[in-house]
Amino acid sequence: MSPRGRPSRGQRDREQQKQAARPIAEERSFQVKAGGERLDKLIATRFPDLSRARVQQLIAQGLVDVDGKPAPGAHRPAAGARIRVCIPQVAAPRLDAVALDLPVLYDDADLLVIDKPAGLAVHPGAGGEGTTIVHGLLHQVSDLRGVGGELRPGIVHRLDKDTSGCLVVAKTEPALRALQAAFKARTVEKRYLALVHGAPPDRGELDTPYGRHPVDRKRFSSRVKEGKRAVTRFIVVARAAEAALLEVELLTGRTHQIRAHLSDQGWPIFQDKLYGGTRKEGPHAPEPVRRAAAALGRQGLHAFRLAFPHPATGSQVRCEAPVPSDLRDALRELGLSSPR
Repeated sequence: MSPRGRPSRGQRDREQQKQAARPIAEERSFQVKAGGERLDKLIATRFPDLSRARVQQLIAQGLVDVDGKPAPGAHRPAAGARIRVCIPQVAAPRLDAVALDLPVLYDDADLLVIDKPAGLAVHPGAGGEGTTIVHGLLHQVSDLRGVGGELRPGIVHRLDKDTSGCLVVAKTEPALRALQAAFKARTVEKRYLALVHGAPPDRGELDTPYGRHPVDRKRFSSRVKEGKRAVTRFIVVARAAEAALLEVELLTGRTHQIRAHLSDQGWPIFQDKLYGGTRKEGPHAPEPVRRAAAALGRQGLHAFRLAFPHPATGSQVRCEAPVPSDLRDALRELGLSSPR
């Protein structure tokens, strides 16, 4: 280690050799249209699924080159330069079955719908740390391992870690493919309860372009010049001073869509640290709002209804997850009753 705490050149070279020995899972390339942009920012903008920190990591590992030669993140390629990005394979974490006793809303030979508790990620990330819904499913569902892959067996769609409610899981490969096709074709009804700050109108529809936030790469935004289409409908179920409970219907399924859409309108979800909810819950907030936030303790988003055609029979499957106790407590602090 250098005197300033940074890796020495020798250490960096050894790290690059170590990374170079790992199999490459994917190789991406593109040609620079207009010069002058930093290399790390240029790549992160071109590939929104790669955060700028991840791009800088790949550059440091010698997995990015400009016209066949490595370059630092601060390098500004000229117009016409060819950028190549190599993404190494990530070893799948070991998935052990864990008894979580996940609440079941529907169960048959083809699929399972559970009431996902808040606080659990659906599947492991690249690091594989922590217990997830997948660990519980492996204990609860026989022969699930390997359906759709080793890392995310049976997973058709996702809910954020701190979102509760309906989650469908496929037990067979044909069911997985059919359910994924249904989500893509938008034949799945997805409804949520969202406890938000502010005073939204009685009903509305948000139909916007959608993409990575231009500054904060951890966030998404509808305030982008171009992006994929995102459509969110909502109605107000109940109101309190400076707060409202919404029933939200997702017509598309973008990452963080409800959270970003509502926040961009000035109605961030309670306890949502990433999209500004917690900034409205400080010492100057009304007492009921602060008590509701404390009672909730996680973002106020609950996937209460999921309806879709059965992958084998075509008949309609409709599931509803009851309002969880933490959300009921938060509503009570605001003087609101829980919807049935």
